[in-house]
Amino acid sequence: MGSLTGIFKPEPEETQDNDKLVDLFRNRSELKMEFASLRDEKYQLQDRVKQHQGATARVQQKMDHLENLLLDRKWVHIVVTFYQLRRLSAHCNAKLGRFAEELKQQQEQRLQGKVVDAWSEERDKRVNVLQEQLSEQRLQTQLFEDRLLAERERLTTMSGVEKMLRGKALAAEIEELQLRVNAAKSKASESHHSLENVLNLSPPEREGLDVAAKRSINLMILAFAQQLYLHFEEDDLAVMAKEASEKSVGAINYGTKAECDLILSRIEQRWDSMANVASYAEVLQKRAKFIADNAIYRDADEAVPITGTVATVFQIDENGVVKKKDANIIGDNYFGISKVLSR
Repeated sequence: MGSLTGIFKPEPEETQDNDKLVDLFRNRSELKMEFASLRDEKYQLQDRVKQHQGATARVQQKMDHLENLLLDRKWVHIVVTFYQLRRLSAHCNAKLGRFAEELKQQQEQRLQGKVVDAWSEERDKRVNVLQEQLSEQRLQTQLFEDRLLAERERLTTMSGVEKMLRGKALAAEIEELQLRVNAAKSKASESHHSLENVLNLSPPEREGLDVAAKRSINLMILAFAQQLYLHFEEDDLAVMAKEASEKSVGAINYGTKAECDLILSRIEQRWDSMANVASYAEVLQKRAKFIADNAIYRDADEAVPITGTVATVFQIDENGVVKKKDANIIGDNYFGISKVLSR
Protein backbone atom coordinates (compact mmCIF):
# COMPACT_ATOMS: atom_id res chain seq x y z
CA MET A 1 0.00 0.00 0.00
CA GLY A 2 2.81 2.34 0.74
CA SER A 3 4.18 1.90 -2.76
CA LEU A 4 0.76 2.63 -4.32
CA THR A 5 0.41 5.82 -2.27
CA GLY A 6 3.73 6.97 -3.52
CA ILE A 7 2.69 6.37 -7.12
CA PHE A 8 -0.47 8.56 -6.95
CA LYS A 9 1.04 11.25 -4.77
CA PRO A 10 1.14 14.68 -6.65
CA GLU A 11 4.55 15.86 -7.65
CA PRO A 12 5.16 19.48 -6.56
CA GLU A 13 8.02 20.03 -8.95
CA GLU A 14 5.84 19.28 -12.00
CA THR A 15 3.17 21.72 -10.75
CA GLN A 16 5.74 24.45 -10.36
CA ASP A 17 6.98 23.84 -13.89
CA ASN A 18 3.40 24.15 -15.21
CA ASP A 19 2.94 27.48 -13.38
CA LYS A 20 6.15 28.80 -14.82
CA LEU A 21 5.06 27.71 -18.28
CA VAL A 22 1.70 29.51 -17.90
CA ASP A 23 3.45 32.68 -16.72
CA LEU A 24 5.82 32.44 -19.68
CA PHE A 25 2.96 32.22 -22.18
CA ARG A 26 1.12 35.06 -20.43
CA ASN A 27 4.18 37.30 -20.55
CA ARG A 28 4.71 36.36 -24.19
CA SER A 29 1.10 37.35 -25.01
CA GLU A 30 1.45 40.68 -23.17
CA LEU A 31 4.69 41.40 -24.99
CA LYS A 32 2.99 40.70 -28.32
CA MET A 33 0.19 43.12 -27.47
CA GLU A 34 2.67 45.78 -26.39
CA PHE A 35 4.70 45.26 -29.53
CA ALA A 36 1.55 45.59 -31.69
CA SER A 37 0.63 48.82 -29.88
CA LEU A 38 4.12 50.25 -30.41
CA ARG A 39 4.02 49.23 -34.06
CA ASP A 40 0.68 51.03 -34.56
CA GLU A 41 2.05 54.10 -32.82
CA LYS A 42 5.09 53.98 -35.06
CA TYR A 43 2.92 53.89 -38.19
CA GLN A 44 0.84 56.78 -36.89
CA LEU A 45 3.93 58.86 -36.21
CA GLN A 46 5.28 58.02 -39.66
CA ASP A 47 2.00 59.18 -41.22
CA ARG A 48 2.14 62.42 -39.25
CA VAL A 49 5.74 62.98 -40.35
CA LYS A 50 4.70 62.44 -43.97
CA GLN A 51 1.80 64.88 -43.55
CA HIS A 52 4.10 67.51 -42.05
CA GLN A 53 6.65 66.93 -44.76
CA GLY A 54 3.94 67.33 -47.40
CA ALA A 55 2.66 70.52 -45.76
CA THR A 56 6.20 71.87 -45.50
CA ALA A 57 6.85 71.04 -49.14
CA ARG A 58 3.67 72.83 -50.21
CA VAL A 59 4.58 75.89 -48.18
CA GLN A 60 8.05 75.85 -49.68
CA GLN A 61 6.56 75.64 -53.18
CA LYS A 62 4.40 78.65 -52.42
CA MET A 63 7.38 80.56 -51.08
CA ASP A 64 9.45 79.68 -54.14
CA HIS A 65 6.56 80.68 -56.39
CA LEU A 66 6.15 83.99 -54.58
CA GLU A 67 9.89 84.66 -54.72
CA ASN A 68 9.94 84.01 -58.46
CA LEU A 69 7.03 86.42 -58.94
CA LEU A 70 8.76 89.12 -56.89
CA LEU A 71 11.94 88.65 -58.89
CA ASP A 72 9.98 89.17 -62.10
CA ARG A 73 9.69 92.90 -62.85
CA LYS A 74 6.46 92.33 -64.75
CA TRP A 75 4.81 90.60 -61.79
CA VAL A 76 6.13 92.42 -58.72
CA HIS A 77 3.48 95.18 -58.89
CA ILE A 78 0.78 92.55 -59.53
CA VAL A 79 1.81 90.70 -56.36
CA VAL A 80 1.59 93.92 -54.33
CA THR A 81 -1.86 94.65 -55.76
CA PHE A 82 -3.00 91.10 -55.02
CA TYR A 83 -2.04 91.31 -51.36
CA GLN A 84 -3.52 94.78 -50.96
CA LEU A 85 -6.82 93.42 -52.28
CA ARG A 86 -6.52 90.46 -49.94
CA ARG A 87 -5.86 92.92 -47.09
CA LEU A 88 -9.00 94.78 -48.09
CA SER A 89 -11.00 91.55 -48.06
CA ALA A 90 -9.65 90.54 -44.64
CA HIS A 91 -10.42 93.97 -43.22
CA CYS A 92 -14.00 93.85 -44.51
CA ASN A 93 -14.38 90.32 -43.12
CA ALA A 94 -13.24 91.50 -39.71
CA LYS A 95 -15.46 94.57 -39.83
CA LEU A 96 -18.51 92.49 -40.70
CA GLY A 97 -17.60 89.95 -38.00
CA ARG A 98 -17.36 92.66 -35.32
CA PHE A 99 -20.65 94.17 -36.45
CA ALA A 100 -22.37 90.77 -36.28
CA GLU A 101 -20.95 90.00 -32.84
CA GLU A 102 -22.01 93.36 -31.41
CA LEU A 103 -25.45 92.93 -32.91
CA LYS A 104 -25.84 89.47 -31.37
CA GLN A 105 -24.68 90.70 -27.97
CA GLN A 106 -27.07 93.65 -28.04
CA GLN A 107 -29.97 91.40 -29.00
CA GLU A 108 -29.08 88.87 -26.31
CA GLN A 109 -28.80 91.61 -23.68
CA ARG A 110 -32.10 93.12 -24.79
CA LEU A 111 -33.91 89.79 -24.62
CA GLN A 112 -32.21 88.89 -21.34
CA GLY A 113 -33.25 92.27 -19.96
CA LYS A 114 -36.88 91.53 -20.82
CA VAL A 115 -36.67 88.10 -19.21
CA VAL A 116 -35.06 89.49 -16.06
CA ASP A 117 -37.60 92.34 -15.86
CA ALA A 118 -40.50 89.90 -16.11
CA TRP A 119 -38.85 87.64 -13.53
CA SER A 120 -38.22 90.58 -11.18
CA GLU A 121 -41.82 91.74 -11.48
CA GLU A 122 -43.15 88.28 -10.66
CA ARG A 123 -40.71 87.92 -7.75
CA ASP A 124 -41.73 91.33 -6.35
CA LYS A 125 -45.39 90.26 -6.45
CA ARG A 126 -44.56 87.09 -4.51
CA VAL A 127 -42.47 89.10 -2.02
CA ASN A 128 -45.32 91.57 -1.41
CA VAL A 129 -47.80 88.76 -0.85
CA LEU A 130 -45.47 86.97 1.57
CA GLN A 131 -44.63 90.19 3.43
CA GLU A 132 -48.32 91.02 3.92
CA GLN A 133 -48.99 87.46 5.00
CA LEU A 134 -46.08 87.55 7.43
CA SER A 135 -47.21 90.89 8.90
CA GLU A 136 -50.73 89.56 9.49
CA GLN A 137 -49.39 86.39 11.10
CA ARG A 138 -47.06 88.33 13.39
CA LEU A 139 -49.91 90.64 14.38
CA GLN A 140 -52.14 87.67 15.10
CA THR A 141 -49.36 86.05 17.12
CA GLN A 142 -48.96 89.23 19.15
CA LEU A 143 -52.70 89.37 19.85
CA PHE A 144 -52.73 85.74 21.02
CA GLU A 145 -49.69 86.38 23.22
CA ASP A 146 -51.32 89.47 24.76
CA ARG A 147 -54.50 87.51 25.51
CA LEU A 148 -52.43 84.64 26.91
CA LEU A 149 -50.49 87.02 29.16
CA ALA A 150 -53.70 88.66 30.36
CA GLU A 151 -55.41 85.35 31.15
CA ARG A 152 -52.36 84.09 33.02
CA GLU A 153 -52.31 87.32 35.03
CA ARG A 154 -56.01 86.92 35.71
CA LEU A 155 -55.50 83.31 36.88
CA THR A 156 -52.69 84.41 39.15
CA THR A 157 -54.74 87.17 40.80
CA MET A 158 -57.88 85.04 41.38
CA SER A 159 -59.04 84.45 44.93
CA GLY A 160 -59.27 80.97 46.31
CA VAL A 161 -63.02 80.66 45.87
CA GLU A 162 -62.90 82.08 42.35
CA LYS A 163 -60.16 79.63 41.42
CA MET A 164 -62.31 76.76 42.68
CA LEU A 165 -65.26 77.96 40.60
CA ARG A 166 -63.56 79.16 37.38
CA GLY A 167 -59.92 78.18 37.67
CA LYS A 168 -60.19 74.91 35.76
CA ALA A 169 -62.03 76.50 32.81
CA LEU A 170 -59.56 79.39 32.70
CA ALA A 171 -56.60 77.01 32.74
CA ALA A 172 -58.09 75.13 29.78
CA GLU A 173 -58.58 78.45 27.96
CA ILE A 174 -54.96 79.39 28.70
CA GLU A 175 -53.80 76.03 27.30
CA GLU A 176 -55.87 76.61 24.15
CA LEU A 177 -54.39 80.09 23.76
CA GLN A 178 -50.88 78.64 24.12
CA LEU A 179 -51.63 76.20 21.30
CA ARG A 180 -52.87 79.08 19.14
CA VAL A 181 -49.72 81.09 19.90
CA ASN A 182 -47.51 78.14 18.93
CA ALA A 183 -49.47 77.57 15.70
CA ALA A 184 -49.31 81.26 14.79
CA LYS A 185 -45.55 81.35 15.43
CA SER A 186 -45.09 78.24 13.29
CA LYS A 187 -47.00 79.79 10.38
CA ALA A 188 -45.05 83.03 10.72
CA SER A 189 -41.78 81.07 10.70
CA GLU A 190 -42.81 79.22 7.55
CA SER A 191 -43.77 82.48 5.84
CA HIS A 192 -40.46 84.05 6.87
CA HIS A 193 -38.57 81.06 5.47
CA SER A 194 -40.53 81.26 2.20
CA LEU A 195 -39.83 84.98 1.97
CA GLU A 196 -36.09 84.44 2.42
CA ASN A 197 -36.13 81.76 -0.30
CA VAL A 198 -37.85 84.10 -2.74
CA LEU A 199 -35.48 86.97 -1.91
CA ASN A 200 -32.46 84.70 -2.47
CA LEU A 201 -33.63 83.47 -5.86
CA SER A 202 -31.17 84.07 -8.72
CA PRO A 203 -32.34 85.57 -12.01
CA PRO A 204 -32.74 83.13 -14.90
CA GLU A 205 -29.68 82.35 -16.97
CA ARG A 206 -29.31 83.81 -20.43
CA GLU A 207 -31.26 81.82 -22.96
CA GLY A 208 -30.42 81.35 -26.62
CA LEU A 209 -31.96 83.52 -29.30
CA ASP A 210 -35.17 82.34 -30.90
CA VAL A 211 -35.66 82.04 -34.66
CA ALA A 212 -37.30 85.47 -34.95
CA ALA A 213 -34.36 87.17 -33.23
CA LYS A 214 -31.85 85.30 -35.37
CA ARG A 215 -33.68 86.30 -38.54
CA SER A 216 -33.70 89.94 -37.46
CA ILE A 217 -29.96 89.79 -36.75
CA ASN A 218 -29.20 88.12 -40.09
CA LEU A 219 -31.16 90.74 -42.00
CA MET A 220 -29.12 93.50 -40.36
CA ILE A 221 -25.88 91.62 -41.03
CA LEU A 222 -26.84 91.30 -44.69
CA ALA A 223 -27.79 94.97 -44.81
CA PHE A 224 -24.34 95.88 -43.47
CA ALA A 225 -22.63 93.50 -45.91
CA GLN A 226 -24.53 95.21 -48.75
CA GLN A 227 -23.28 98.56 -47.44
CA LEU A 228 -19.71 97.28 -47.61
CA TYR A 229 -20.34 95.91 -51.10
CA LEU A 230 -21.74 99.25 -52.30
CA HIS A 231 -18.83 101.12 -50.75
CA PHE A 232 -16.30 99.04 -52.71
CA GLU A 233 -18.43 98.33 -55.75
CA GLU A 234 -16.91 101.12 -57.83
CA ASP A 235 -14.18 99.87 -60.16
CA ASP A 236 -15.09 96.31 -59.09
CA LEU A 237 -13.00 96.55 -55.93
CA ALA A 238 -15.43 94.34 -53.98
CA VAL A 239 -15.32 91.64 -56.66
CA MET A 240 -11.53 91.80 -56.96
CA ALA A 241 -11.07 91.67 -53.19
CA LYS A 242 -13.30 88.60 -52.99
CA GLU A 243 -11.40 86.98 -55.86
CA ALA A 244 -8.04 87.69 -54.17
CA SER A 245 -9.25 86.03 -50.97
CA GLU A 246 -10.20 82.87 -52.84
CA LYS A 247 -7.31 82.43 -55.27
CA SER A 248 -3.55 82.15 -54.89
CA VAL A 249 -1.00 84.77 -55.79
CA GLY A 250 -0.06 84.64 -59.44
CA ALA A 251 -3.45 83.31 -60.50
CA ILE A 252 -4.71 86.81 -61.34
CA ASN A 253 -3.08 89.37 -63.65
CA TYR A 254 -4.09 92.95 -62.93
CA GLY A 255 -2.23 94.41 -65.89
CA THR A 256 0.62 96.83 -66.16
CA LYS A 257 2.26 98.77 -63.36
CA ALA A 258 0.19 101.82 -64.21
CA GLU A 259 -3.02 99.80 -64.03
CA CYS A 260 -1.96 98.27 -60.72
CA ASP A 261 -1.05 101.68 -59.31
CA LEU A 262 -4.50 102.90 -60.28
CA ILE A 263 -6.12 100.00 -58.43
CA LEU A 264 -3.98 100.68 -55.34
CA SER A 265 -4.91 104.37 -55.48
CA ARG A 266 -8.61 103.52 -55.62
CA ILE A 267 -8.25 101.10 -52.72
CA GLU A 268 -6.70 103.79 -50.55
CA GLN A 269 -9.38 106.33 -51.51
CA ARG A 270 -12.18 103.99 -50.56
CA TRP A 271 -10.28 102.78 -47.50
CA ASP A 272 -10.02 106.29 -46.05
CA SER A 273 -13.80 106.74 -46.18
CA MET A 274 -14.55 103.26 -44.87
CA ALA A 275 -14.96 104.45 -41.26
CA ASN A 276 -18.32 105.99 -42.17
CA VAL A 277 -19.81 102.70 -43.40
CA ALA A 278 -21.15 101.71 -40.00
CA SER A 279 -22.65 105.16 -39.26
CA TYR A 280 -25.69 104.73 -41.50
CA ALA A 281 -27.93 103.14 -38.85
CA GLU A 282 -31.15 104.47 -40.37
CA VAL A 283 -30.12 103.37 -43.86
CA LEU A 284 -29.24 99.90 -42.57
CA GLN A 285 -32.63 99.55 -40.91
CA LYS A 286 -34.46 100.63 -44.08
CA ARG A 287 -32.39 98.25 -46.18
CA ALA A 288 -33.02 95.41 -43.74
CA LYS A 289 -36.76 96.01 -44.10
CA PHE A 290 -36.52 95.89 -47.89
CA ILE A 291 -34.56 92.66 -47.64
CA ALA A 292 -37.11 91.22 -45.19
CA ASP A 293 -39.97 91.96 -47.59
CA ASN A 294 -38.35 89.67 -50.17
CA ALA A 295 -36.78 87.06 -47.90
CA ILE A 296 -38.16 83.52 -48.06
CA TYR A 297 -37.14 80.73 -45.68
CA ARG A 298 -37.15 77.00 -46.34
CA ASP A 299 -39.03 76.22 -43.14
CA ALA A 300 -40.23 77.80 -39.91
CA ASP A 301 -37.04 76.89 -38.01
CA GLU A 302 -34.64 78.31 -40.62
CA ALA A 303 -32.91 81.59 -39.69
CA VAL A 304 -31.01 82.16 -42.95
CA PRO A 305 -33.16 83.05 -45.98
CA ILE A 306 -32.89 81.28 -49.32
CA THR A 307 -30.00 83.05 -51.02
CA GLY A 308 -31.86 83.64 -54.27
CA THR A 309 -34.58 85.62 -52.50
CA VAL A 310 -32.09 88.12 -51.01
CA ALA A 311 -29.84 88.55 -54.04
CA THR A 312 -30.93 92.15 -54.59
CA VAL A 313 -28.75 94.96 -53.22
CA PHE A 314 -30.65 98.08 -52.15
CA GLN A 315 -28.78 101.34 -52.59
CA ILE A 316 -30.42 104.20 -50.64
CA ASP A 317 -29.15 107.74 -51.17
CA GLU A 318 -29.41 110.73 -48.82
CA ASN A 319 -32.82 111.66 -50.23
CA GLY A 320 -34.21 108.18 -49.61
CA VAL A 321 -34.20 107.19 -53.28
CA VAL A 322 -33.78 103.44 -53.67
CA LYS A 323 -31.91 101.75 -56.49
CA LYS A 324 -31.70 98.00 -56.93
CA LYS A 325 -28.71 95.96 -58.08
CA ASP A 326 -28.15 92.25 -58.46
CA ALA A 327 -25.51 90.74 -56.19
CA ASN A 328 -25.86 87.50 -54.25
CA ILE A 329 -23.96 88.50 -51.11
CA ILE A 330 -24.80 85.34 -49.14
CA GLY A 331 -24.68 82.92 -52.08
CA ASP A 332 -21.25 84.19 -53.18
CA ASN A 333 -20.10 84.55 -49.55
CA TYR A 334 -18.91 88.13 -49.81
CA PHE A 335 -16.79 89.22 -46.81
CA GLY A 336 -17.12 85.74 -45.27
CA ILE A 337 -20.75 86.43 -44.37
CA SER A 338 -21.64 82.72 -44.13
CA LYS A 339 -19.44 82.39 -41.01
CA VAL A 340 -21.11 85.21 -39.06
CA LEU A 341 -24.79 84.56 -39.78
CA SER A 342 -26.84 83.20 -36.90
CA ARG A 343 -28.02 79.66 -37.50
